[in-house]
Amino acid sequence: VQLQASGGGLVQAGGSLRLSCAASGFTFSSYAMGWFRARPGKEREFVGAISWNGASTHYSDFVQGRFTVSRDSAKNMVYLEMINLKPEDTAVYFCAESRFTGRAIRVYEYDFWGQGTQVTVSS
Repeated sequence: VQLQASGGGLVQAGGSLRLSCAASGFTFSSYAMGWFRARPGKEREFVGAISWNGASTHYSDFVQGRFTVSRDSAKNMVYLEMINLKPEDTAVYFCAESRFTGRAIRVYEYDFWGQGTQVTVSS
């Protein structure tokens, strides 16, 4: 299993970024996929996730409608669209594959992780 996250970078507060995650080595369309982040000095936390068929999504409260998770099973890709970014969104963002098909919002519900991509939001 390989998960390759990309799309991070430096952006000003209020700006937008789209993170991508390329998946390979497993039946991508069978499992829920999630995004997590690790802010400086903090533990990894749940950001958002999407079910195996894309029918349902789940987000942490701090997202507040600013982030959208989507997937393209034809391309084995999962995305995290982020708008109205805040300095507190600065973190390393990870994509991950769950062992479940539906709702999966806990770190322990995910078996495989990408290497992470850095997002830095300046004030």
